[in-house]
Amino acid sequence: MEAAEHAGERNGKAERAYGLQAEPAIEAEGSHGGTGGAEGNGATEDRAPTIAYPRTRLQIELSVRRLISFHYFEFAPDFKFEGEKHDFWEFVYVDKGELEVFADTEGYLLRQGDVIFHKPGEFHGVWANGVRSPNVIIVSFECPSPAIAHFNNRILSLNDRQKELLAQLIRSGFAAFLPPYDDPLDHTLLRKPDAPFGAEQSIKLYLELLLIDLYQAGCEPAREQRLSSAVTIRSEADLASRMAAYLEAHVEGQVRLELICRHFHMSKTHALALFKKCMGLSIMRYYRQLKIERAKAIIREQMHTFTEIAAMLHYPTVHNFSRHFRHETGMSPSEYARTVQARR
Repeated sequence: MEAAEHAGERNGKAERAYGLQAEPAIEAEGSHGGTGGAEGNGATEDRAPTIAYPRTRLQIELSVRRLISFHYFEFAPDFKFEGEKHDFWEFVYVDKGELEVFADTEGYLLRQGDVIFHKPGEFHGVWANGVRSPNVIIVSFECPSPAIAHFNNRILSLNDRQKELLAQLIRSGFAAFLPPYDDPLDHTLLRKPDAPFGAEQSIKLYLELLLIDLYQAGCEPAREQRLSSAVTIRSEADLASRMAAYLEAHVEGQVRLELICRHFHMSKTHALALFKKCMGLSIMRYYRQLKIERAKAIIREQMHTFTEIAAMLHYPTVHNFSRHFRHETGMSPSEYARTVQARR
């Protein structure tokens, strides 16, 4: 009883402090000879005052909308990824060792703790340097926030706090999605049926926290100070070599310059300049030479007419084929065929 009385006293004080009163009991009709209870007595109820709580919409500076890929690689010393181009953001972080990276026309050398950001539309690829086997984290994502432009052309070195945020991101990814995490051609994220509560949301939050922390840390030097002329030369030579191999594989087809640029995610100006620099010829001149060399090989087999050869190599007419053949070799197809017979 005493505890109840104290509780009653405390409740009464609280009600008075907030301007509240206990709601009076409504007597049964006719009690004490009355005729109408509270309404009949003309009494009014005291109600709690309505408090208007202001609601603040929080500013979202960097928001990750979707996750595209989540990879952890342990590359062999001779690993090479030819390159790609896409419409979303990607970062590449070197967890161990060293990694050579190219982005559009430039090459860079990344060391342990470095991260490079690739903006949408940037052609990029990676190589192991042939000496140390690197461990690499690659995460790609959609971020529509204007502030993400801060990471254009950036190579950054993570501090301990940022490394811990990245580690938490990776742990959450391992908890949320099924392996494999090391297939460079498979970006499908398969959910674990027994994933912990909030695992995917944790990925988003840790990624956003990492981006915010990097942004708040200030602007480090842009990529220009990490340029590697050796990597640039290697990337250009490798790309030109792959373009030449593509032309050779389609020598009996009909390849246009626009098709080559689209296949290698390059602008026309970039493709022409890079190929001429590395190969000494324009792309289409090189392709014509490949066709003529293929034509000479077919002529030596003596199994097809010149009209058939022209059709095999996708020349519009045999006359067009003959004109190109003479331009490249200094003789007509029939003159070349006679020299082949004379040597036998």
